[in-house]
Amino acid sequence: MCGIVGYTGTRPAAPILLDGLSKLEYRGYDSAGLAVRDGEALAQVVKATGKLRNLREKTDEGRALPGCCGIGHTRWATHGEPSQTNAHPHVSGNCSGTGSGPVESAVVGVHNGIIENFDELKAKLLRHGYQFYSETDTEVVVKLVDYYYNKYKIGPVDAINRMMVRVRGSYALAIMFKDFPGEIYAARKDSPMIIGVSGDEAFLASDVPAILKYTRSVYYIGNMELARLRPGSVTFYDLNGDEITKEQTQITWDAEAAEKGGYEHFMIKEIHEQPAAVRDTLASLVKDGAIDLSGAGLTDEALASVTRVHIVACGSAWHVGMAAQYVLEDLAALPVRVELASEFRYRKLLLDENALVLVISQSGETADSLAALRAAKAAGARTLAIVNVVGSTIAREADSVLYTLAGPEIAVATTKAYSAQLAAMYALAVAFGRARGLLDEAACAHYVEEMLALPEKMARVLEDKERIQWFASKYAGARDIFFIGRGLDYAVSLEGSLKMKEISYIHSEAYAAGELKHGTISLVENGTLVIGVLTQDDLFEKTISNLVECKARGAYLMGLTSFGHYSVEDTVDFTVYIPKADQHFMGSLAVIPLQLLGYYTSVARGLDVDKPRNLAKSVTVE
Repeated sequence: MCGIVGYTGTRPAAPILLDGLSKLEYRGYDSAGLAVRDGEALAQVVKATGKLRNLREKTDEGRALPGCCGIGHTRWATHGEPSQTNAHPHVSGNCSGTGSGPVESAVVGVHNGIIENFDELKAKLLRHGYQFYSETDTEVVVKLVDYYYNKYKIGPVDAINRMMVRVRGSYALAIMFKDFPGEIYAARKDSPMIIGVSGDEAFLASDVPAILKYTRSVYYIGNMELARLRPGSVTFYDLNGDEITKEQTQITWDAEAAEKGGYEHFMIKEIHEQPAAVRDTLASLVKDGAIDLSGAGLTDEALASVTRVHIVACGSAWHVGMAAQYVLEDLAALPVRVELASEFRYRKLLLDENALVLVISQSGETADSLAALRAAKAAGARTLAIVNVVGSTIAREADSVLYTLAGPEIAVATTKAYSAQLAAMYALAVAFGRARGLLDEAACAHYVEEMLALPEKMARVLEDKERIQWFASKYAGARDIFFIGRGLDYAVSLEGSLKMKEISYIHSEAYAAGELKHGTISLVENGTLVIGVLTQDDLFEKTISNLVECKARGAYLMGLTSFGHYSVEDTVDFTVYIPKADQHFMGSLAVIPLQLLGYYTSVARGLDVDKPRNLAKSVTVE
């Protein structure tokens, strides 16, 4: 989940590395560090705890570190507490690891991932005279590379290859060797990494926004592959040390898409970008007024042969699956099971060739989702991925892929990626219904028309944000918040609750409204905020009854419903209305007020909206 960057070229490296880290700070922000080389001189290492601005100040915006080759890191702690000693870069020498200045070490490196057998490797290195200054698994990897490099008197590629064969776990590594000035070596297994080249410069990073300002031409390094970066060139190697050829990819979205664009936070910018994200995603899946998934190899024949669907995801993507379950089952009469990837991967999988395992992931690098995908393939099931990042690992390894066109999402709390994923699932549900003979041409046309109308209706929901901002300021001091709903409204409640808890740090829970009497209602007391989601016409009165039960126990009620359901005001204390749409697609509209409520509550509490504590954007470790 950490972020890594690297640069070698003709310009000062440190300012470029700091700029890249600023685009990756959503991946980790408990410490950061740089290692920069100036020609033949020793690498200069500087580390700082806390936010990236501390490292900027310590290095005078990078001006205090001369040199045109370097690597950088922003950390989300896994092994070892946040501290200057545990911060990256790490070195192979037996130093304190805390200070700034030149290092004599043969090897300096940064790492994203988790090394599972680092204790075993550390014991081996201790027997060979190595000493350790940190609690990190990264220091073990760097010293293991040093061990092979010096023991066998081999080159960097061979030394890294030996390390890769020996370690278990995940990693994206960027390494500099004292004997090879101006060069950076990279290795990858399961953790994301891209490499870019432009003119006489070469770049590496965990994600595209870090280098998009400098180049649109990137390579996606594969699993168990290495790369050697020199100014203006990159060479790729397989695990045998043989050179391999990689195809270059051109990034099509603008660099401005990864900037705040005048908004106070990335999250509120991305909330406002949802209509465009949904419009663009649907435009890629609708041709001449009909759903067309042929670009993903999903013909009607292929869809008709599917007998059941397993939707596998984590976090908000799992909530997308929960909502999509109702739509798929209703429109396509297809049995659907929604699974947490972290549970699915460890179960005995009862799958066959007629099962479709659908993996949803914004980054396409989520560790548990990737492992679930591989387990499904090993069990003989067909796999489909819905991802936002072109060329990501999940996209490459799935049998078929539907891309969402949300553009870069920087805020840790997802908004536009969620909405784009939901839109893609709607299209898939209609395609299944058509392929299975449940939806005729007129029905499909109706659903397509309703889907294409969503972006304009989403924009109308955003126009009511000032009322939600007022309400959020009123309840920013809440201790507990409960979100309730039935059917699709329950699925939306799950996402609303997650948005609230992850960025406001207020305890919130989502419950199926009918379950309140089975224990949960005992938690409702005088002043407790209960938010009822009521967008499903046939379930409206049932959920109203549940809200009345909460009110009788002193709860303060907020209702979220569509225009026309004005009777809700007889029960609740505050109402938010959204436009009407086809009942299957109401979740796309209902989620926006809940996103805004979480956002404005966090702002009112004076919190760091885009970088909530203990969280990182892309969970690339188990």
